[in-house]
Amino acid sequence: MYILEGNIGVGKSTFIQKIKQYLPELEVLTEPVDNWTNQIFGQSLLENFYKDTSRWAYTLENLAMIQRTKDHIEIQKNKNPKIVVERSIYSGHYCFARNSFENGHLAKIEWNIYQKWADFLIKNCQTPSGFLYLKANPEVCFERIKKRNRMSEKKLTLAYVKQIDQWHEKFLVKKEEIHKNLKNIPVLQIDCNTDFENNPKILKKHLEQINNFINDTILDTKAILEKTAFFEQNL
Repeated sequence: MYILEGNIGVGKSTFIQKIKQYLPELEVLTEPVDNWTNQIFGQSLLENFYKDTSRWAYTLENLAMIQRTKDHIEIQKNKNPKIVVERSIYSGHYCFARNSFENGHLAKIEWNIYQKWADFLIKNCQTPSGFLYLKANPEVCFERIKKRNRMSEKKLTLAYVKQIDQWHEKFLVKKEEIHKNLKNIPVLQIDCNTDFENNPKILKKHLEQINNFINDTILDTKAILEKTAFFEQNL
């Protein structure tokens, strides 16, 4: 399993569709955003979150964790190692929920409850083979957010986008304050400051990077498993 991560507006949904189109050997699973953007529960939780963050932070983060965990568990049953998943329980915890807590939108007791569940799930979910980190400057992401003009994102601010960018850097680049199971997971960082959707040359470069990264890490994992099996049989 490989997880596609990145800031709001960096182009994850577009990118994963390009993977699906040009790398058909990879299986993809998109982020279940309909669960928190559309009127499934009678209202858009994401829109509510941006309008009144303190009121809706705990509700939104719990719903996102539940859905992403369900997806993660289902993926673990799949024997295809070449699966790319859009976002995860990890960025939900280390970027979005953590940001809400640090900004005072989650009460201490809410954060403690959320964290207990997140720690339990991270320990018991199969770790990914790698992270695909789409990176762009917050200002670039914010311009793309304004351009796509989603109703649920009308109240989104550049300051918030900058904060989420910082948490992604801490999680995926610096690897600070994350679970020990994630410390050694390889990360492929892809520069998405330049539009890749309408630039075939740049898109091809990005897709080649991903294809090579996945093939290399699968070989590394296979070699480790073979060595482990050899030692177990001969001890």
